[in-house]
Amino acid sequence: MTKTSIKVDVISDVVCPWCYIGKRRLENALNQLADSFSFEITYHPFELNPSIPETGVNQKAYLAQKFGGDERYEKITAHVTQVAAEEGLEFNFHKQAVSPNTRTAHRIIQLAKHVNKQVEVKEAFMKAYFTDGVDLSKADNLIAIAEQAGMERPLVAQLLSGNQGVAEVIQAQKEIQQLGITGVPFYIVQNKYGLSGAQPAEAFIEVIQKAAQEKVSV
Repeated sequence: MTKTSIKVDVISDVVCPWCYIGKRRLENALNQLADSFSFEITYHPFELNPSIPETGVNQKAYLAQKFGGDERYEKITAHVTQVAAEEGLEFNFHKQAVSPNTRTAHRIIQLAKHVNKQVEVKEAFMKAYFTDGVDLSKADNLIAIAEQAGMERPLVAQLLSGNQGVAEVIQAQKEIQQLGITGVPFYIVQNKYGLSGAQPAEAFIEVIQKAAQEKVSV
């Protein structure tokens, strides 16, 4: 039996905790539907704060200011860590010293699409940041992570040696903004149905099944 193919576009940032949680919930949904459908997952760039310098900023100071103080920082990070744990993810905010500018990571993720390693690279960057506390502002770290995720090191190093991919990431984000998407994570199923936020697996399943029924009836 030929499986129905379903297209899912994911707009997210690698340093967005709810994007990582949403990624796991989406994957949970896809696993539950794997007997009936095949999936084409594409990740699109979204920079939560493109004004962060390339060298990054102090993570705790940056987030504390964003959230409204140290107490709010502790409360929010503790909550999101607990939610992540429920999805099998380990968040270690105390390990992460740097909030990076993520444009370079997005350039690598878009390159990874062309060698069928996008899902692996996206996962690797998120795990490196949230679980392992790796500084994603460092090019050497990004290259090493991408290589461990299955990309060829010289290919990634060549990308980062110049401005290759910068214009593409900027253009992709402009197109996303033109769609009215201002927050992440955001998911588009079959170019038709949009889901905002780290939805539970059941919500993804419902939308995917609905989209599949429409595709079959066309």
